[in-house]
Amino acid sequence: MSLETVLSKVREKAEKADVSKVGFLAVQVNLSDCDPGVFYVEVKDHKVNVEPYDYHDRNCAFTINSDDFNKLIDGKLDPIVAFTTGKLKIDGDIEKALEFSKLLK
Repeated sequence: MSLETVLSKVREKAEKADVSKVGFLAVQVNLSDCDPGVFYVEVKDHKVNVEPYDYHDRNCAFTINSDDFNKLIDGKLDPIVAFTTGKLKIDGDIEKALEFSKLLK
């Protein structure tokens, strides 16, 4: 799956996400099977931005392949199962990572 396909899907989900109770959240996603495969999702001032860049001042970073990420945001892969089985690596705040996964479902 290409980065553009993933970005389109994440942007579509982000438009529908209820971020009214989210203060600030910045998550970088590293897709291990895409080159380039980096993008970020930022929730700030109750708005969601999805951009194809590194985010250096992030709460956490996900590293996952594009197929598993697709399953994750479709609700077909539980983030805790993905993490414990090694399909998902998280660098940073685990609580923020869980908040992010709930946002995109």
